[in-house]
Order: sequence, then structure tokens, then C-alpha cells
Amino acid sequence: MISNKKIDKILKQVAINNGVSVEEVRKEIENAINMGKNNADPLIQRQWEMMGLKDKIATPELVIRKLNKKLK
Repeated sequence: MISNKKIDKILKQVAINNGVSVEEVRKEIENAINMGKNNADPLIQRQWEMMGLKDKIATPELVIRKLNKKLK
């Protein structure tokens, strides 16, 4: 499993690459998560189900961990 330290490092690098704060990166990820979770498309909702996140509060860290696991 990807560690909190590694996720923090990734978020910091994304912030540096985009000239924004880590808080802004986190906010944008949270917005994207909310948009996805609120999308009525059944295919998108199925993806949330397959990641085990349909009925959970999905933090950026949790989604990054799930996506990392899915990509392995």
C-alpha cells in the first residue's frame, strides 16, 4: 500500500509542477472526486462501486490508494 508520506510527496510535486499550493491540489482533487461521485452515469457509478467507494467519503488519499492498487 502506498504510504501517507509518499502521497504527501506526490501532492507536493503536483503543486510545484503547477505553481500552486498543496492545499489547492487537494481542493482540486476533492472537487474532481465530488463531481465523479455525483455523476449520474451508471458506468461512472459502477467504477466507484468497483473501487469500494460508492458509499464512502472518498478523501484524496483514499482515492489515490485505490487507484494505485487498481493500476498494479
